[in-house]
Amino acid sequence: MAKQCIGIDVGGTTAKIGLLSSEGVILDKWEIPTRREENGAHILPDIAASVREYLDRHGIGTEDILGAGIGVPGPVTPDGNVAVCVNLGWKQETNPEKELSRLLNGMYVKAGNDANVAALGEMWQGGGKGHKSIMLFTLGTGVGGGVVVNESVVAGFRGMGGEIGHILVNFDEPDSCNCGNHGCLEQYASATGIVRVARQMLEASDEPSVLRKGDAAFSCKAVLDAAKAGDVLALSAVRTSMRYLALAMHYISHITDPEIFVIGGGVSKAGQFLLDIIEEYYETFTVMGKGRAKVGLATLGNDAGMYGAARLVLDRE
Repeated sequence: MAKQCIGIDVGGTTAKIGLLSSEGVILDKWEIPTRREENGAHILPDIAASVREYLDRHGIGTEDILGAGIGVPGPVTPDGNVAVCVNLGWKQETNPEKELSRLLNGMYVKAGNDANVAALGEMWQGGGKGHKSIMLFTLGTGVGGGVVVNESVVAGFRGMGGEIGHILVNFDEPDSCNCGNHGCLEQYASATGIVRVARQMLEASDEPSVLRKGDAAFSCKAVLDAAKAGDVLALSAVRTSMRYLALAMHYISHITDPEIFVIGGGVSKAGQFLLDIIEEYYETFTVMGKGRAKVGLATLGNDAGMYGAARLVLDRE
């Protein structure tokens, strides 16, 4: 019986491809460029060609592969359709499951949204290991996420499940989010959001801060480092941003009731310092019941998508 599978994580710059065992061990991995020209017409053929070349070079037959899982940066419906995927140049409906399967000579292929797939990977072999229901937050340029309940991704009717960056957390926000709404979580808890909150606080007060003395284009890391060092204004900005994140966690806890919230993305590099603030507010908001969800850090980094994509194959019924 085949004991290996392919995990593919397609990003706007590169596609990460891995050969994994059914026990969740990456046996090998490599990357290829994501060619987005011509509306992304080359992406799936390039991936298929790379997989075929690898299997041929290592003498692995397709009968030895359980299948290939693929995560893409866009909503994926339960039947594998992607209506549009701007980051890959796909402007028309695409079904990566059917197309990649055809290009791989009938190999079983299962697709999912990249954030949801990353959540599945973190549940299987990462920060959520040992738990069956998790919520992954990825705090980067934006706020992404994925929901896993009883070891299965919650993709939703339109494949929009897990789009937690656009949960409304502030009804009084005058500025608009990139999505067109006002007061989305992404406006506060993302890396750009934390910088935005810090700038607003600098403009609204005369509070001394190291952020006033540095580069006018200071980064999220600068805000976090200043907060860790005890800078009052920077700490206030971080606490404000994480309070909104904890509020979103409170909402989610009453809907999916996860065992653990896993925090990933560049912002999570602040580590336990950040978790302590999040947990403080989360416990304040969530007073019902005992045994609240844990809060932990993602551990798989850029490999989470490959792990999760492979797990999609292994979850085949």
